[in-house]
Amino acid sequence: MKTFDENATGPLAGIRVLDLTRLVAGNMLTLQLADMGADVIKIEPTGKGDPLRAWTENGIEAFWKVYCRNKRSLAMNLRAEGAVEALLKLVEGADVLVENYRPGRMEEFGLGPDVLAARNPKLVLVRVSGFGQTGPYRERPGFGSLVEAMSGFASRNGFPDRPPLLPPLALADMIAGLQGAFATMVALREVESKGGANGGRGQVIDLSLLEPILATLGPEAYTYELTGQVKERVGNRSNTSAPRDVYATRDGGAISLSASVQAMAERLFRVIGREDMITDPKFRTNTDRVRNRDEVNDIVAAWIAQRDRDEVLAIFHEAGVTGAPVYNAGDIMADPHVREREVLVEMPDEETETATHHNIHPRLSRTPGGFRRPAPTLGQHTEDVLSEAGFDDDEISALRSGGVI
Repeated sequence: MKTFDENATGPLAGIRVLDLTRLVAGNMLTLQLADMGADVIKIEPTGKGDPLRAWTENGIEAFWKVYCRNKRSLAMNLRAEGAVEALLKLVEGADVLVENYRPGRMEEFGLGPDVLAARNPKLVLVRVSGFGQTGPYRERPGFGSLVEAMSGFASRNGFPDRPPLLPPLALADMIAGLQGAFATMVALREVESKGGANGGRGQVIDLSLLEPILATLGPEAYTYELTGQVKERVGNRSNTSAPRDVYATRDGGAISLSASVQAMAERLFRVIGREDMITDPKFRTNTDRVRNRDEVNDIVAAWIAQRDRDEVLAIFHEAGVTGAPVYNAGDIMADPHVREREVLVEMPDEETETATHHNIHPRLSRTPGGFRRPAPTLGQHTEDVLSEAGFDDDEISALRSGGVI
């Protein structure tokens, strides 16, 4: 089991991030920064805090504990008198501010980009929303499920004889969070270099949920432009290569297989005793196999269905065929590669003694990230953060009595 070490550091040590976001995208973004050493301060509403805390399993804030590790919490009511000025004082010492309010809401608070830049010209402001800060949909609710539908993801996901299928997780948010972390680092690099077109000043990052997931779907728009046809849903199969599917085994298991290059397809056909398929005009090239993907998949499925999962995997491994077992969470945790590489790690937890987290990644050879602290309780670091920003005891007491904190 690993432990939290408050003295652990990382390549982003010294970077301070004010995180006003709620739920997934913003927390995914700031987790990447926090894991690499940035001082991420969650500024949560007083009372219930970030709604991500309410995503519980058996009464435990599971999502919060994993995605808000390495962060601190300051509870603040932005609607209270004096709250905006208090936040602006925090902005003066920050490098990044991340928010995901409805576009225009920060301006209503008196915290628009111009106001923030006046207090800290080097501040990087990341604005997360469903559809972006501009355009006719800018004020629409920014829930990931809506974006996953409108991006075209749902129309491509699922089986042809069933309705479009949304992902069973906050996929659009997660993708946007990862891309947002990259954009934040680009903007920080520009500030650091002081040689960019903006003279090393901060800037606004307009991060929608729509654009990152749309960009991951491949050249869908260009393909439609070229063919005039909308691609059908193909389940676990593919429009670009065959065979590719999830195949049931005799013992109730399942195997994922992808023969996306010619050499791999030929290797597979030899393994299943169908070397004739290598020269068969229906299966000779990838284009041929995609055109006849149902037939090629049925042949492969029949061979796999006569064998147990581990037997198939052993045969594939020996022959160099690209197949893998379909895992659930329990399988992943028991896998020897996952255990030896510490893809997942056990961390101490006050409520459950231990909690399994994904490890910090990517893995930097010289300056890796570290586990500094568990996810905070609501407002756990309020006074510490305010003191560091220059508030004295009387000012902190006044903020508390005024309902700001």
